[in-house]
Amino acid sequence: MRAEPLLRKVDAVTIPVPDLDVGLRFYRDQLGHEIRWRNDALGQVGLGLPDSDSEIVLATRQSAAGRAYEPNWLVSSADEAAEVIVAAGGRVVAGPEDIPVGHLVVAEDPFGNVLVILDLSKGRYVVDETGRVTGVAPQQAGGG
Repeated sequence: MRAEPLLRKVDAVTIPVPDLDVGLRFYRDQLGHEIRWRNDALGQVGLGLPDSDSEIVLATRQSAAGRAYEPNWLVSSADEAAEVIVAAGGRVVAGPEDIPVGHLVVAEDPFGNVLVILDLSKGRYVVDETGRVTGVAPQQAGGG
């Protein structure tokens, strides 16, 4: 048994939408979630959850394996997590791949459940006053 749990927290829940502005009309305008960041180049918008640093990520396209509505699990290292999952009887179905803030791997547990695992090894998004992504700030030592 591992000394420390592999999955650190739910980083985000990705929700497919046909268009970011259409998705925002529902999740921001009707449900009240504030924009944390928006990256039109990726077709994604991150929305805040008031009692958590986890996010709702609206996405017009998925980067790996045509994924659907799903949680994204934050780990220390996506590559290491993939190795642990495979050694435990799961399998990698897509990736690893670079994402602007780190690395991402899509795996399945032995029961066929999709595990989207990512690390923030490159940092976190930097945004302007409108929430548009302007860059990536490197992680601070010990940050997650």
